[in-house]
Amino acid sequence: MYLLPSPQQVEWKDGNITLTYQDRIVIDQDCTGEVYHFASILKQEIQEQLGFAISIAKGARQKRGIYLKLDKTLRDEEYSLVITTEGIVITGGDEAAILYGIQTLRQIITQSGAVLPYVVIKDYPEMKNRGYYFDVTRGRVPTLAYLKAFADKLSFYKINQLQLYVEHSYLFQELSEMWRDDTPLTADEILEFDAYCKSLHIELVPSMASFGHLYKLLSTKSFSQLCEMEDSEKQPFSFDDRMAHHTIDVSNDQSLILIKKMIDEYLPLFHSKHFNICADETFDLGKGKAKVLADSQGIKTIYIDFVKELCEHLIQKGKRPMFWGDVVCGFPEAIQQLPKETICLNWGYAAYQSEESTKLLHQAGATQYLCPGVGGWNQYINMIRNSYENITRMCTYAHQYQALGVLNTDWGDYGHINHPEFSTAGMIYGAAFSWNKELIGFEDINRQISRLEYGDKTEQWLEHVAALATNSVFEWFHTVRFMEMSVKGKSEDEMRKYFTGLDLSRSSVANENLRNGIQRVYEGIIHLDGKMRYVVKPYIVAADGMMLFNSIGATISQRKYSINNDSAMEPTILAVQLENWFYSYKEIWRTVSKESELYRIQNVMNWYADLLREL
Repeated sequence: MYLLPSPQQVEWKDGNITLTYQDRIVIDQDCTGEVYHFASILKQEIQEQLGFAISIAKGARQKRGIYLKLDKTLRDEEYSLVITTEGIVITGGDEAAILYGIQTLRQIITQSGAVLPYVVIKDYPEMKNRGYYFDVTRGRVPTLAYLKAFADKLSFYKINQLQLYVEHSYLFQELSEMWRDDTPLTADEILEFDAYCKSLHIELVPSMASFGHLYKLLSTKSFSQLCEMEDSEKQPFSFDDRMAHHTIDVSNDQSLILIKKMIDEYLPLFHSKHFNICADETFDLGKGKAKVLADSQGIKTIYIDFVKELCEHLIQKGKRPMFWGDVVCGFPEAIQQLPKETICLNWGYAAYQSEESTKLLHQAGATQYLCPGVGGWNQYINMIRNSYENITRMCTYAHQYQALGVLNTDWGDYGHINHPEFSTAGMIYGAAFSWNKELIGFEDINRQISRLEYGDKTEQWLEHVAALATNSVFEWFHTVRFMEMSVKGKSEDEMRKYFTGLDLSRSSVANENLRNGIQRVYEGIIHLDGKMRYVVKPYIVAADGMMLFNSIGATISQRKYSINNDSAMEPTILAVQLENWFYSYKEIWRTVSKESELYRIQNVMNWYADLLREL
């Protein structure tokens, strides 16, 4: 029996009880109305797993069935789940705890069916704030239907915070110039999703770029004058440049006025007591229009002053500010200049991430969240092993240095090429190790996830898809960089030097691994739960894309730069294959995402198809 996150105490006992169609879910009379919603989630699970529905009632406990009750002597989010010959009892210290007890019972039912083993579980989280961070701005804007399904999955694994990263992908009323070529989230959608999250005890925290990463805003004719660097609106689009060169000019008084106005429009849509201003990767700060100010006051000062002003603005609005800690890690003592309520989001994504920044911020007195990553950005399929190593370390540091929370990140750099489903394993790692600090080995937890999430009784599904991820040779990052060098007018010598510096010698071996891996995925379909088989095609299409671009890289290498490669193909045939592959990719994209920046990825594909035909 697998339970994720692992409960703090589990005692399995001999014997079992059969849940029948005659049983009922009974809610104690002292429970609030929202417990009925949680009971309905359980009722639906029973209907789906067992084929019959049971009724919901309210009142005193009966001898059989499922009984839900509150016990205020327990802590918030602490619950017990007891299955005996006399029935099933879930007791929670608050309503959220009852929900978590129900989620654990759902996991037992998915594995045991109607015949449930006797067990006594006592459980509580060791980390109060267990969050997930989803980039909905640099490629994908998810549909509302997908977001709700994703919130259901987060709740299943007891995650209680979610942030959606927004730069330009919210429909600000007076900033149509910023989002006019996109499909942004609307106020209606945010309000509906916020209420949906709240019904699952997930705090939907607003997160908005306010300092760096303001490409779309600072490239408009109306607001380009607020960009640190000159002529930002005249530059052609670049996946790379939009992440590096659009910092707001802190020396212009209008900058603060604009950002505060955006915050004030966005903030009321959320129940959350928090607001994340981001303020990360301000690469150009003090290098352009604010250089005079930076020369007189120092980069550190002008950075912290701008962040402080925004934090104080949020506190006046009754919100607790958050910001990314990458900049302030360089001068952690400055954390004391920010309001004491401020939360520093300390990120680090290396597989073997050091604890140094966490220790320094802790010593400086920062209140921090530890922020690992699910390893999907710039990948066709998430680097599952890397994400495990990173997440386990960052969660360990969070417990060790008394962090306030864990925020597991899922970024969309360079167009968010990977399907959101591919982040599921990383999401569960973060949920598991923020709730319970006892680590589970990589192979072991992957077996558990394969069984619990995908219904794979062979417990090998995640092993198969993790193996696929390691075979990208001409990587998406390389693909975009090489194309953008041409778009930016780089010389043929510069492009040759970049491309021939890539090691594409593994292409043939990698493609063989991918072909074998795809076959294993096909063979594994029969072992998956029927309702989870929708994940198969996205993985196979992603792996096909990896093979295609490995061959494209090899073909360019051989035809354009005279470097022999066994994976080189006839270029025109490869161009046709690429265009047909991308048709399938677009179909999958549209199942979970709005159109958003799909056209930007299309531009990359078209450029390579044209290049192949030129070869």
